[in-house]
Amino acid sequence: MTTDQEPQNTPAPQNTPEPQPASVAAPARNRRRRSALLVTAVAAAAVISLGAGATASATLAGAAFSYGRGLAETPQSTSGWSFPVTPSPRYESPQQQARQRQSPQQQQSGSASSTATPATAEEQQGVVTILTTVGYDDTAEAAGTGMVIDSDGYILTNNHVIDDSTSIEVTVESTGETYAATLVGTDATADVAVLRLDDLGGAALDTVSFDTDGVSVGDDVYSVGNAGGTGDLVTASGAVTALDQSITVSNEYSRSTESLTDLIEVDSDVVSGDSGGPLFDADGDVVGVVTAASSGSADIVGYAVDIDTALAVVDQIETGVETDTVQIGYPAFLGIELGATQGAQGSQGTQGTAQAGVTVGGVIDSKPAAAAGLVAGDVVTSIDGVAVTSAEQLSSIVASHDPGDQVSVGYTDAAGAAQSTTVTLVAGPA
Repeated sequence: MTTDQEPQNTPAPQNTPEPQPASVAAPARNRRRRSALLVTAVAAAAVISLGAGATASATLAGAAFSYGRGLAETPQSTSGWSFPVTPSPRYESPQQQARQRQSPQQQQSGSASSTATPATAEEQQGVVTILTTVGYDDTAEAAGTGMVIDSDGYILTNNHVIDDSTSIEVTVESTGETYAATLVGTDATADVAVLRLDDLGGAALDTVSFDTDGVSVGDDVYSVGNAGGTGDLVTASGAVTALDQSITVSNEYSRSTESLTDLIEVDSDVVSGDSGGPLFDADGDVVGVVTAASSGSADIVGYAVDIDTALAVVDQIETGVETDTVQIGYPAFLGIELGATQGAQGSQGTQGTAQAGVTVGGVIDSKPAAAAGLVAGDVVTSIDGVAVTSAEQLSSIVASHDPGDQVSVGYTDAAGAAQSTTVTLVAGPA
């Protein structure tokens, strides 16, 4: 896979401005791998999986900028741009329900210079729609957009479109063919992911072309995306309004934040489901990857990752070498859910007293923890002899491993007896 202006058929790895306002603080950079646990809160029999319908938002200069899997266009409900096809009622606000009943054209922001129409056959070339299963709940699905960057089936999209997914389905809209896809690599700090389509059967796909010379304020642009998660591509035209923009996005459930920089700002009508799709210039070349939009303001403002930034990540992923921000393939996975009573210094006992370790809120069927006999209520006290005192530390230790690694897990069972077991970590959600 190459990242020249015209993508070529070179194999990819097989491992599965305006200054930033002072009020927008950039968070610490991610660890080498993202959290490898299914980090969840278990309370009142409800499981809240990070990324499963969660929205993400941030505030910059008085407006909210967001991505995620939620829906909304109001200050009362922060928006996200990867659409939950069948969200749990837990995540579906009245505003979200109303939005789902609208057509993509009805979802327009009212921006004076932007219009949205069904994508033409030419505009659909090289653009795909993406449907994922989120976590281990088959009813939790999310949708977004991507683009073909190599005729052998490599797809560029946003990291948040596929984050926490356990299955990925990609439809090439110009042909109508649907394929399963495998994660090749991601960079959460740039919000970029690369996928590979499985079982192409020798089919050569049409690709998009890139313009890496950059754009200027005032340039005409248009985005093509899976607006509203309908599976039908919609084109929204507009213009570049600013360059080198920085925003901070946060997940309202995990409270984690991510700083996105060097973004292209547009007045194109970016709506939920457009995430990961191409931002084209007037010549039909890709200049950005649509990633976020504002809510809570009179007009919707869209943001795209500059294509130079995205392709630099693709190049790094192509090497198969991980960095502080680039992850190759899937993270290692233990398969536990964390109890809702976790504290900064560890778990809470049955009487509310602090105890060393991390309480297991539940286990995922057929995954390492379950296979080893761990159950809800057990307290993980060590990994490979290293004492575990917090959920973050447990996640970090597991995340430092690769799928297939064996680790020793020390834990205390419900009777208070110390136990130890060896598990083989597996590939977890994206």
